[in-house]
Amino acid sequence: MKYTRSYMILTSIFIASLLTSNIIAVKIVDIFGLNLPASIVVFPISYVIGDVVAEIYGFRRARQMILLGFFGNLLAVLFITIAISLPSAPFWGDQSKFIDILGSSWRILLASFTAFLVGSISNAWVMSKMKVLTKGRFLWLRTTASTVVGEGLDTLIFILLAFSIVFQQKDLYSMMLTQWVFKIGYEVMITPVTYFVVGLLKKNGEQVIDEH
Repeated sequence: MKYTRSYMILTSIFIASLLTSNIIAVKIVDIFGLNLPASIVVFPISYVIGDVVAEIYGFRRARQMILLGFFGNLLAVLFITIAISLPSAPFWGDQSKFIDILGSSWRILLASFTAFLVGSISNAWVMSKMKVLTKGRFLWLRTTASTVVGEGLDTLIFILLAFSIVFQQKDLYSMMLTQWVFKIGYEVMITPVTYFVVGLLKKNGEQVIDEH
């Protein structure tokens, strides 16, 4: 299938949501009494778009989009690192705040990158595999199942790699369960949006089924 305008727009939103979520994750927010990173309201959007792309354009295009997001994120980290290392102007006294907001330890970055790749590709693979098995039916079931697997792996890998040496085991389990359930609930809640976008693209004749 050719690179359509719709695919390019979805890929752009995917990369933008990924980069934004990594920047705003430093802020911890209170949502219904739960302490979560601010990225919790943005990052699941990348999974929704991943579902749409896997559903319409197939696993290969979804994997390509994920890799583009990965390298875009890598470039952003590289540019931020360079900006942090540049000497500050004498009148600019916010270097420490700049580092606090944009600087991340390599352990956190490694955890984030690994979790993103494994989770996103697993999400796309489950979507594509189940589409073949269900003969293109039960979209709601496929989006939910792929989110359970993809977000589950993403949450598990990130928290274990990033915080296993910082928090106690019971706290790790609590963080994993809270974020996993929240992300699944988020996607279930916006399933109508997924249906709308998928339906719109299918009307334009854009659809691939990964028979092989």
